[in-house]
Amino acid sequence: MTVLAGHVLAQNETSGDVDAFRQALEQDGFTVQEGEVGSFDFIKLYEAGVLPSAYGNNPATKYLIYFVPPAPGRAVDERIAQIARALGMSGNASSFWNLGPDEAVVFVGKTPPECRYFSYDHYLIGRTYDGEGRWIFANIADPLNNLVINTDGSQGDPYNQTTMIVSTADRGIDERIRTAARSAGYPDGMMNTQVFPASMLNLGVENDSDTFAVYIRPALFADQQAGDEYINDTPATVFRVTPKNATEPDPYPYPEIRVRGTGETEFDLTDDLNDLRDAILERYGNLSATELPTARGVPIGSDAIQRGVDAVGPTNDAVYLWSANQTADVPTPPFFDTTQYYDFLRQPPITLGNDTDEFIIVYGVNHVATGKATYTNFAVYGADIWNGVGSITDADFTGTAEEYLPDNPNAKYLYVYKIARNCEGEQNCFAVPSGEGGYGIEPDQPLFIAWRLYLENATQTGPSYSEVVYDRAIKFVPGGSG
Repeated sequence: MTVLAGHVLAQNETSGDVDAFRQALEQDGFTVQEGEVGSFDFIKLYEAGVLPSAYGNNPATKYLIYFVPPAPGRAVDERIAQIARALGMSGNASSFWNLGPDEAVVFVGKTPPECRYFSYDHYLIGRTYDGEGRWIFANIADPLNNLVINTDGSQGDPYNQTTMIVSTADRGIDERIRTAARSAGYPDGMMNTQVFPASMLNLGVENDSDTFAVYIRPALFADQQAGDEYINDTPATVFRVTPKNATEPDPYPYPEIRVRGTGETEFDLTDDLNDLRDAILERYGNLSATELPTARGVPIGSDAIQRGVDAVGPTNDAVYLWSANQTADVPTPPFFDTTQYYDFLRQPPITLGNDTDEFIIVYGVNHVATGKATYTNFAVYGADIWNGVGSITDADFTGTAEEYLPDNPNAKYLYVYKIARNCEGEQNCFAVPSGEGGYGIEPDQPLFIAWRLYLENATQTGPSYSEVVYDRAIKFVPGGSG
């Protein structure tokens, strides 16, 4: 039998022996410390008073994160330990951690069960710039997603399979870890390397060294119960692996990035989308309409790292749009207060009152239907603390535009959805919850809409911004300004 992060697995259920792997690492002169994988709930952390905002959580995804022990001889920072304890973890391992140039963090365990998308993505969380600590939350390079990850499963089936991910900066350390894994029965074909490039990172375990995180994003499980079980009791563990003796550095170069874009665009649907806009405005012609702006939501990680600004946790696997007229990119201190740094989201405010004739219509191209994305969603956020209170995915888009454009054959590539306070008796409508705190948006609280377009199959990465038609939204009120 093999014990894996609290799970007892029959030996034939896994490709290798995790205990033998650990022993092989120790015999090769490594200190091996075991961490764990656990849920990372941004709103729960806000409600607990540990974080000052929800940081634009995706309501369609329950995040997982590596909890990594500190380097040998070091302790977990107390404020970071509060995060772990608020999430029901021990506090002896950290969601945000340093990494030495000759260290590695290793994930061993099962991938998520069948879902529309999953990824393992590494982030620069915080960095010191000229003596000033800043919250960066920028992805470092491409993630390992369900289209590219190596597992022990049959080709084309990445779900619920055993995998190993070595997160390190150093080739030599990576190869020694792989050698230990082979000796414990893990085949080469299920091993992955996630490079932490020394050329652009401040690696080390000092107080001014960069801090990192690895998030796991599984979205839209085929079997929700199986998905919940995976989130709540993930059959995996993580190890921090540190050499006891100094090693000759052999850093990896910055990894090659998957290229966005195929040359095929959605722009032939622009006139159809404009016809849909006209049909929406005509249907609600007795109300006052305010068309919300749409812009790119967040910068890419490498841009944020170079400029020392907050990237708000993007992934290269997605396009991010939102109902604002500028991109979020400002210098922010650690654990920043979004109300201080993103006032443009509230000026002028877009609110949603309780009047039954006050609502927002969200519409656009169904990017999954066009083949530009594996899955898409839009979510409703409170603009004060960036709390996502609900999302609608492309699974709910089918057939929603035909009633507005009954004679247009391209209506199947479009969608329309309503956001209101009360959706009783209505189809294709999301009721925005009220209430103080992170789980609701009060009627007088400003809000915004954000869209995510994940993973173009043809490129195994996010769609190109230059090839998609931006989604849109219109607010309607009974007279006056919206």
